[in-house]
Amino acid sequence: MGIDYGEKRIGIALSDPLLTFAYAFITLQNDSNFLNSLSRIIGEKKVNKIVLGLPSERFKFSKELSQKVLKLKSEIETKNKIEVVLWDEEYSSAIAKEKMIESVTKKSKRKQKDWLDRHSAAVILQEYLDTN
Repeated sequence: MGIDYGEKRIGIALSDPLLTFAYAFITLQNDSNFLNSLSRIIGEKKVNKIVLGLPSERFKFSKELSQKVLKLKSEIETKNKIEVVLWDEEYSSAIAKEKMIESVTKKSKRKQKDWLDRHSAAVILQEYLDTN
């Protein structure tokens, strides 16, 4: 499972059983129900590892976001007893946006932010799968 953390929405991606390709799965709201929803998906999909995107700390905003990601990592590990791997998410949104422009013809569909969130998670997970 790949996760692209955002303060409003969190993108979720999954992989095939052979761990060769990632695909966008769902975008969840970053609210009080998020951890329970995530735990349900982990159980239903029999997830055994999570790749969590970690923003680069080059900018002040990124440092604050990185701290939130580290907190989320700890919460997921504690609640689900599962390994969470941090992965550099730099450019994942840009890559997902580029893929979206290439593959999605309707401009209205391209403006859906939840689409971008889950596809960014797929980029993060695919990069991890390609190097491991």
